[in-house]
Amino acid sequence: MKRTVFFYNGRLVDSRTDSPGAILVIDGTIASVYKQAVPDKAGAGTVLAAILSAGIGTDKGFSSITEASVELYDVKGRTIMPAFIDMHAHFRYPGQPWKEDLDTALDAAAAGGFGTLVLMPNTNPVISSAAAALHIDAEAAERNKSKVFQTVSLTKDFDGTDTTHLKNLDAQKIPVITEDGHDVADAAVLLAAMRTAAENGQIVSCHSENADLAAAARVHRKKALVLMKEHGTPGGQRMRVEFPDSIRKEINDELKAANELLALAEDSATERNIETAKLAGCHVHIAHVSTKRSMDAVRRAKREIADGTTPDGFSITCEVTPHHIGLCGTEPPELYELVNPPLRSEADRMALITALVDGTADVIATDHAPHSSADKLSGAPGFTGLETAFAVCNTILVQSGKMSLSRLSSVMSRNPAAILKLNKGTIAAGTDADFVLVSPEEEWIVDSSSFKSKGKTTPFEGKKLKGKVHAVVIGGVVF
Repeated sequence: MKRTVFFYNGRLVDSRTDSPGAILVIDGTIASVYKQAVPDKAGAGTVLAAILSAGIGTDKGFSSITEASVELYDVKGRTIMPAFIDMHAHFRYPGQPWKEDLDTALDAAAAGGFGTLVLMPNTNPVISSAAAALHIDAEAAERNKSKVFQTVSLTKDFDGTDTTHLKNLDAQKIPVITEDGHDVADAAVLLAAMRTAAENGQIVSCHSENADLAAAARVHRKKALVLMKEHGTPGGQRMRVEFPDSIRKEINDELKAANELLALAEDSATERNIETAKLAGCHVHIAHVSTKRSMDAVRRAKREIADGTTPDGFSITCEVTPHHIGLCGTEPPELYELVNPPLRSEADRMALITALVDGTADVIATDHAPHSSADKLSGAPGFTGLETAFAVCNTILVQSGKMSLSRLSSVMSRNPAAILKLNKGTIAAGTDADFVLVSPEEEWIVDSSSFKSKGKTTPFEGKKLKGKVHAVVIGGVVF
């Protein structure tokens, strides 16, 4: 007997739907969607009987079921949305268990409502083969939680030169390849990788950052970190430190100098990566766009595609992160929150939000980058992001009136599913039964000590957000 569950007493929200309703799941697939109110168990039984009498369970390849065999799950008035899909996460697996491991990362993903994640290859060792990537996918699958797609590096072991390992990679199993953590410095090498990706039908995700400018920025960051360490960082919380005026100015000036260089590093590399992808005729995905200038470059490329003036095979998508749309980083305390790319100006932040609203930005991705407290105090860039992503985006975008919850579902679920060619991301019969139960109006205060992730560093610590994830449903199973 295949497992069947009827989820009722909910509000259904996806990219095209906002309605009271219920969902019948049979063996991990949505069999039927009922878009009217089903407030109680008695009503659920009546609706379920009607659905079954209409033949659901005997068509579309499902085995016959009876009303008595169906589990009834009361959603308790919560909102049912397609599970979120993260196109950019670092699980630190293998090789960095003090930051994160596969189990804690999957627990954090479930707590954040993510049913599918694309994992970056900057692990120890670097993931540079299909065998290594598929082994991680299989290990995650054994946990029966969120599905993962492990990426493969653009150059072998991040050596910056060898792309021969990319030949004949299966795009269905490994849809994305990337050098994330940095960029491929040599444009000719990047072109070779992109041409192979085009042959394979794979997406090239680019961490757009000019290596020389990034190296120059690190000098300024290092000076700031030395000053921070010399003048104390109580409890490891830099944002709460009160430095002497002269020292504070010196720290601020060094960090601002670094961020100026990193803005130029991102913008120049974004232009290069787009133009290289045009020549290669591949699908380029620009990761964690953080500046207006880089987003404008993506917008121009999309307009050129619409005008029919780009080479055959070229396509482009991009992502933004919750922290880049939620925070301005030009002044303390956010200036001290180190991440790559850095938190940007208010003009940049608003440009990213505009891009999400008008469709230039395709995806919100977390860039979940857990670190130990010791690593952060040493200047490791990055934040833990899985468990705050929905609340930050809901607070900044939906509760403010900038977009609807359905539009948020598009950029967190439908669009990444379409880019990755997955049968997910919407609430529709025949799709995978991956969805999340949320309360969009529920307020909560971020307390990283309660995170499932080992990484406890978040720039949203102590902030009040709206939007609570209560459970994620993966293949019809509630976590």
